[in-house]
Amino acid sequence: MLPELRVGARLAVQRLATRGFALAGDPLARLATAPWRYDPYPIYAGLRAHGVHRSRFGFHTVATYDLCSRILRDRTFGVRTRDGLEPPPATQSPLPMATAVIPTFLEQDPPDHTRLRALARPAFSPRKIENYREVVRKTTSRLLDDAMAKGTFDLIADFAAPLPIAVISDLLGIPDVDTERFARYGRVLGASLDGTTTLRQARALRAATVDLQALFRSLIAVRRATPGDDVISALVHSLDAGELTELELVTTCELLLIAGFETTANLIGNGMWTFAQHPEQWELLRADPSMALGAVEEVLRYESPIQLTQRITHADSVIGDVEIPADRMVIVALGSTGRDPGAYSDPDTFDISRTPERDHLGFSSGIHYCLGAPLARMEAEIALSALAERLPAVRVLRRPRWRSTTVIRGLRSLPMRS
Repeated sequence: MLPELRVGARLAVQRLATRGFALAGDPLARLATAPWRYDPYPIYAGLRAHGVHRSRFGFHTVATYDLCSRILRDRTFGVRTRDGLEPPPATQSPLPMATAVIPTFLEQDPPDHTRLRALARPAFSPRKIENYREVVRKTTSRLLDDAMAKGTFDLIADFAAPLPIAVISDLLGIPDVDTERFARYGRVLGASLDGTTTLRQARALRAATVDLQALFRSLIAVRRATPGDDVISALVHSLDAGELTELELVTTCELLLIAGFETTANLIGNGMWTFAQHPEQWELLRADPSMALGAVEEVLRYESPIQLTQRITHADSVIGDVEIPADRMVIVALGSTGRDPGAYSDPDTFDISRTPERDHLGFSSGIHYCLGAPLARMEAEIALSALAERLPAVRVLRRPRWRSTTVIRGLRSLPMRS
């Protein structure tokens, strides 16, 4: 119990420091602190005006489209220090762990990133994704039938989360899916991207990591005995061929599961809340559901589910006119780039008929561009199109609350009337 108390005390000091920095006006601290984090866009505007901002945490933050795009594509920036030791995996609880935790390929630099991403890539090939289109349509129809039969329903719990959970679970070959349990794992692991801030969160993160590792180790054993045409079976073949370790396989499965539904669930939820605030845009979509794909891209620009990422300098660098030594962290404000007037005309206007001047960075860019982006786009397109065909208006029962996270921007719930 003593180690837990020490961890709890350290986390409490960190929270107080962050709160103090936020009250003193530090933009990065405010992005991590209520109430400012619930409306980050005024903070982003200030950061863009700075060019490169140095926080009291010692990190530099970039928020303009041009600087963020450049850093994401620049191979002299990585996601780990040059020795590969820092930062620790996002899923590593600060509490003592009975099981080993290693970084996912999203948290790795080449050559390990290249090797592991290449093994997972076939699961998201254009042909594989297109084969899932009918599965997505049928799942969408079934979930909407059940939700709308209630009269009032929670868009997140009844539709936006179960849809991608069902699809990615089928793709991975996970039987007997417990949607509520997986959604809880997603919330816990998603919150860990901000860093662990409370003892309760540290315990939940440890428990989720242990549960997920046990789930995938069990499935690996089953697929080794009776392989199928799912992703885990393909990765088990790579394991037996010596192309990755069992722990790398388990970690890759965890990443594909959580990333496979967290972004999409929040994309659908953020989109419907945005439409609720812009009913004229909902009328446009209802009049022409084929605009759904353009609507998805506009939501990704305007209200991105992923707001921040980080890179680490692998050499002494100059960003803007600021010199940054090697092995220093730079925060890349993805959520700011879609509102940058230097990249988009009238960027604070939500317009699904927009012809964008730039490709948005909602799925990042460079070698860490989101592997599951085609699947997320297809799921969200089908979801928005189906909702537009069934809902004459987006009738929200009460103003929703945002999740208490910074890196991931999404709603806790969105109560609606059918």
